[in-house]
Amino acid sequence: MPENATEVTAAGIARLAGVGRAAVSNWRRRYADFPQPVGGTGTSPSFALAEVERWLRDQGKLAEVPLRERVWQAVAGHPAGAGRALIHVGCALLLVRDRPTAWLELAAAPDERMAALLPQAMEHVLTARLGPAADGVHRAGAPEPTGVHAAGAQAPGDDHTAGAQEPGGVHAASAPQSARVHTPTAQDLLPSVPLLRAAAELAAGIGAGQAFEFLLGRQLDANPRQYTLTPPQLAELMVDLAEPPKDADRAAREQPVRSVLDPAAGTGALLRAVGGPAALYAQEADPALAALTALRLALAAEGPGRAAEGPRRAAEGPRRPADGAHRAAPGPTVRTGDTLRADAFPELAADTVLCHPPFNERNWGHDELAYDPRWEYGLPARTESELAWVQHVLARLRDGGTAVLLMPPAAASRRSGRRIRAGLLRRGALRAVIALPAGAAPPYGIPLHLWILCKPEPGVRPAADLLLADTSDLSGPAPDASAGPGRPPGGKAAGGKTPGGGRERFDWPAVRSAVLDAWRDRADVEGVSRVVPVIELLDDDVDLAPARHLPRPASGGGASGLGEVRERLTETLRLTTGLVPPAASPAEPAHRPLTTVGELARAGALFLHSGTAVPGSTAAPVLTEHDVLTGAAPTALPPAGQEAPGGAAADDPVLLEPGDVVVPVLGGGTAARVVDVATAGAALGRNLQLLRPDPAAVDPWFLAGFLRGTANHRQASSYASTAARLDARRLQLPRMPLAEQQRYGERFRELAAFEDALRTAGRLGGQLVQGMYDGLTDGTVTPG
Repeated sequence: MPENATEVTAAGIARLAGVGRAAVSNWRRRYADFPQPVGGTGTSPSFALAEVERWLRDQGKLAEVPLRERVWQAVAGHPAGAGRALIHVGCALLLVRDRPTAWLELAAAPDERMAALLPQAMEHVLTARLGPAADGVHRAGAPEPTGVHAAGAQAPGDDHTAGAQEPGGVHAASAPQSARVHTPTAQDLLPSVPLLRAAAELAAGIGAGQAFEFLLGRQLDANPRQYTLTPPQLAELMVDLAEPPKDADRAAREQPVRSVLDPAAGTGALLRAVGGPAALYAQEADPALAALTALRLALAAEGPGRAAEGPRRAAEGPRRPADGAHRAAPGPTVRTGDTLRADAFPELAADTVLCHPPFNERNWGHDELAYDPRWEYGLPARTESELAWVQHVLARLRDGGTAVLLMPPAAASRRSGRRIRAGLLRRGALRAVIALPAGAAPPYGIPLHLWILCKPEPGVRPAADLLLADTSDLSGPAPDASAGPGRPPGGKAAGGKTPGGGRERFDWPAVRSAVLDAWRDRADVEGVSRVVPVIELLDDDVDLAPARHLPRPASGGGASGLGEVRERLTETLRLTTGLVPPAASPAEPAHRPLTTVGELARAGALFLHSGTAVPGSTAAPVLTEHDVLTGAAPTALPPAGQEAPGGAAADDPVLLEPGDVVVPVLGGGTAARVVDVATAGAALGRNLQLLRPDPAAVDPWFLAGFLRGTANHRQASSYASTAARLDARRLQLPRMPLAEQQRYGERFRELAAFEDALRTAGRLGGQLVQGMYDGLTDGTVTPG
């Protein structure tokens, strides 16, 4: 086996074959010819990807590895680590996009010759996009006189952190530096040449920017605890709040170039969401993330010609032609360094600032920055790092500029920050505090806030009010007006809450619409928004939490809506009574010949498919695990123009057809759903397995009913750690003629209708009960 052959873990093998990890462990035990580990550890071995693919094909378990999966496995198994591999791929994709002819000439050469020629070609495109290198070795967002790392930045030290590492690991004490995107040497690139060829092939199909987004998204998903991510839907919302469209029909070329800064850029999600021509400035303390951000923004920019001028110095700001015509925006300016201690853009006056700062930092520089001129509204307490970021953002705005920050809810009410909050209100700098539902961004269990700030203009009277909005009740999916006893509206449970919650059920269209309407209209909407005079907020606490100033609307739409809820509940209960199953007829346990789903699949009586889609990853709605468990409609699409997590669409998602049976593979509970006409066309979500029976051989309702048997699930499930995983191939069915199957299937169909009616009755009953409690306690309903 070649020394630098790509390796893959058991989880990667499961992804390739579309099975669970338990199946891979079973293959290793059952088949003597299964490839032997070539690396990893005893508890997490790795295998040669080529050997695994060959074995899967020989066993009929793999027809063809999707190109995206092949490229990702090459990145994940790169001998220098996934982070360094992403740097190599990003540099190569810039070359593929900006100089396609040069790439084709290089790709025609043998591997060693190609590796020898690539550095010079990469140097050219990196210089054009990110500016000339300061030392001839590293690429900079703007020329810098020094060649050492930024203050407080940690050089990447493991395979999971992407970025370049300086020889010797020397770090500067204070001064910020430009983003380090290492121009790889021929020796570095030689093991990457097959990967770069495959990445270029992927880019030919979906574009260089989308190819890098997909691979970066996979890296972020594989290491979720190493990064604080801003979901793309939230990034889009923050951009719209900062720069609301003033003329949607205006041609892009007529829009002026504006400057946008993100002082805590992370992986660049906020700046990537900026539309239209813009000069982008970013600072990130971690050089690894700064390098990825620089490549990501460069690849997300327009094609050749966008960055013809090269990066501009931050102090100059974006130039505007005297004739008012549009000039292409420069390439991104990305710098590394601790933003609060070593600001990389001290002279910048940006039009817009977007920021998702780190939360709850104690070591943010309280002692050494005590006399910093940025603290116009007061020195933040040691526990108020977020208010330090707020004042830094205001210091980097031009007069009248707008900033949007994602903040923890405690920042709006902690007593240690009340003086600064009072100062922000008195001077009109804080214009809105908007509470988002829990699940909008990590940490997902906390309802985060959006703060909208505007830098006061000299001579202009401060605003006399503050917009407070609360969208925390919009976390579930929008109600389905067509829902009836057979399907609960939107899958909501009693009280309007979504059972199980979770990010996949986050109703971004409703949240986005409510937030933008509240900000643009600045009107009082019961239970959603209120424009509060500043004088009312300047008390001893200066508590700006929207929930304290906005009483939540009563459940069921208040007293006036309770009558309608009661009528719907009464009708649902009447229908439910009619669906109650007849009395059971006891009988002796049946001893019937059995078969398994796996045997039926091998005989061609049904087909198995595993789900990979997540909401927004495909053009179709996605049937998620939550939808199956609650009987809800497939999860709707995100707003137009927004992307899937990871920035790329799913690989050939499985689309549902009427008669398909869908079962969850995690959790240990018994559930199965027969796809109807209303659900058909949706994509199969993650952690779901689809069984597509041949209607001439297997009745779908018969199949779904027997799959829900408790004993059947128990014998087909395996346990790893604290989670149970279902192996659908081991589920058992009795051998019966089709006519007998249909008799059972009809009874199972009636039970499913009864179950759906009970769900709807429970939801309406809970809504009625909570509405009565609310009405009696607030006086809108009398007790007699």
